[in-house]
Amino acid sequence: MWRILRPDATAIARHLGAQRALPFSYPEVGRSRDGQVPSGYVSEPRDGQVPSGYKLDHNRQLLGRGEATFAAAKDAIRGWRMFPAWAAIEPRAPIARDEVIAIVIRAGVWWLNAARIVYVIDEPRRFGFAYGTLPGHAERGEERFSVDWLSDDSVWYDLRAFSRPRHWAAWLAYPVTRALQRRFVRHSKAAMATTCSRGSAAP
Repeated sequence: MWRILRPDATAIARHLGAQRALPFSYPEVGRSRDGQVPSGYVSEPRDGQVPSGYKLDHNRQLLGRGEATFAAAKDAIRGWRMFPAWAAIEPRAPIARDEVIAIVIRAGVWWLNAARIVYVIDEPRRFGFAYGTLPGHAERGEERFSVDWLSDDSVWYDLRAFSRPRHWAAWLAYPVTRALQRRFVRHSKAAMATTCSRGSAAP
C-alpha cells in the first residue's frame, strides 16, 4: 500500500484492523528459524533450504563482548531500535507471537506494510523474533532479527530474511527494492552497533 503523504495514526490503525485476521501471504511460514518450524505451522521446504523462488539475505554484525552487551542488544530488539527512522514500526508493539505490526517506509513515496510476528526466541544466550508478511505488504516472505552471545564471549546481531516482491510496483522496481533492502541492512547493523556500544558502556 503506497501513498504520497505519510500515513497518520488513523490510516495505520485502519490498515492494521483490515490485516489482523488475514493469513500470511506466503506458505513457508517459520522457515527463517534455522530450518525449524514453530509449532502450529506447516512449511514446505526442508532442512534449512531457501524456499524456491525467494532471495535469501543473511547478514551479521559484531556488537561487542560480554553480558552487558548482550543485555543491551536484547533491550534494543525489544524496543525495535534496529529499525532506522525511514522504516519505522508503528505502533511499537511488544515482541510476542501473533502481534501484528505496521512498517512505515519512506522510499520516494510512503509504503505502509503489514506483518505478523511468527515466533520469538528467548534463550539464555540468544534472543530475537521473526515476522512474516501479510497481504497488505509489498513483499512476500519472512525476516528474523536475533542477537547471540557466543561461547567466546562475542555478541552478534543476526538478520536472516527470504523475500520476493508481491505488489506490482515492487516487481516493476525490483532493482530499487533490492537496493532498499541492502540499505536497510546497513542502517540496521549500524543502529544496533551504536545502541549496544552505548548500552554496554553504561554503569
